[in-house]
Amino acid sequence: MPIYEYRCGHCGHEFEEIRSSKDEDCEVVCPSCGEKKAQKKLSLFGSGPSRDGGAACSSSSPFT
Repeated sequence: MPIYEYRCGHCGHEFEEIRSSKDEDCEVVCPSCGEKKAQKKLSLFGSGPSRDGGAACSSSSPFT
């Protein structure tokens, strides 16, 4: 199951929660204040530099 990152719109607390894909859009309660105003954050998992210096998205192939 994926891990989602959230930020509470009421108290600002940031937390992670493991949720199934079918529950992705269900209401999320903040574990700090109990409010139901948590919003999913943009996750940047796996967005680091590639091993080839960033050429992974290049449209030209070095083998042509």
